[in-house]
Order: sequence, then C-alpha cells, then structure tokens
Amino acid sequence: MPGPRVPAGDADSERLRSHGQALVEFALFLPVFLLLTLALIEFAFVFNGMLAISFATRDAALLAAEAGNVAGADCKIIAAVDRAVGPPAADSRIQSVVIYRADQNGIEISGVSNTWARGGSTDCPDVTTIAYVRQSNGYPEPSRCNVLAGCGPGQPGPDTIGVRVTYIHQWVTPLGGFSGPGFSGQGGTGFNLTQSNSMRMEPVL
Repeated sequence: MPGPRVPAGDADSERLRSHGQALVEFALFLPVFLLLTLALIEFAFVFNGMLAISFATRDAALLAAEAGNVAGADCKIIAAVDRAVGPPAADSRIQSVVIYRADQNGIEISGVSNTWARGGSTDCPDVTTIAYVRQSNGYPEPSRCNVLAGCGPGQPGPDTIGVRVTYIHQWVTPLGGFSGPGFSGQGGTGFNLTQSNSMRMEPVL
C-alpha cells in the first residue's frame, strides 16, 4: 500500500532545504577548488622554468668544456644559455649567468668565477653582442686549464667548469597576491629559480 501522503507544503520546504544545503556546500568548496586549480597552473609554469634553465646550464657547460681558454668563450656560453631558454619560459627573465671553476665533485670553488648580469650590452670578439654586463672577472678565459697534463701547481689536470643560471619566475596566476607563506611571501612579482651544471674541460694532449 502507498505510504502516507506528504503535504505539498512540507515537500516544497524539504526541496528548498536540500537546494540550500547544496548551495552552501558549493560555496564552501569553490574557493578551495579555484585555489588548487591556480596552484596546479602555477606549478606547471615553475616546473617548466626549472627544466628550461636546467637544460640551458647543461648545454652551456658542455659548450664551456669544449671552448677551453679561447677569447670570447664567455660570450659563446651565455649565448648558448639564451638559446636554450624558450617558450613558455623567456630568456629575458634570466637575471645572471655565473661561469665558475669547480672541484672534481662539481662544487664551485669560491672566488674563481665570472658573473654576468642581464642588462646593458657587451661586444664579443666574434662581432656579436650579448645583453649582459660582466660584474666580476675571477675566472678569466686565458687562465682556464684544458691541458691533460695540467697547468702547474694546484692544477694537476683540466679544469672542471660550471655554469649557474638565476632566473626569475613571474607570477602567471593571482597566487602572488595572496597573503601567507608560499604566496606573497615569495616576493611581489615573482621569485628566483637557480640551476647549475659542471663538466670537465675537453683536454688538449
């Protein structure tokens, strides 16, 4: 037999309560969903930037190992970095390129480095121009050792040369405007990413 008949007024009231509850749940969940979506998009761009500069430093370190101590080696290394950073990353966001001497474990030797900062321009020996200015010259090109037998005391063999790139990630989503650690605490317009690679110089017999 059919159950008791629910008065029409009570049924309408029940439907309204159900719809109201669903609306409240949606309103509570929507900000969390939007935040997760924005975080996922931002992470994808950050990850792409990290991959881009990681590839750039690897490519530049290989070129540095082959360039040896020729004049204009730094220009070629920096040009290789710029070429390797492509969309959606942008070479214009590279802040600096450091070319350094490393120990056999690839750890940078303090004070033996050339720092190039983006901004301005420098004319290279091969008649090209790079959009960087040298800020330090602690590792001059002629001083680099690429001789198998070494280059005197303290240099028993070819140098291990490294390249470090600092790149600024600019916020793609509105996350940079949120308060709290990990968001605006990272910087108003973005934050820096850094990657480095080193390689033993190709020896001259």
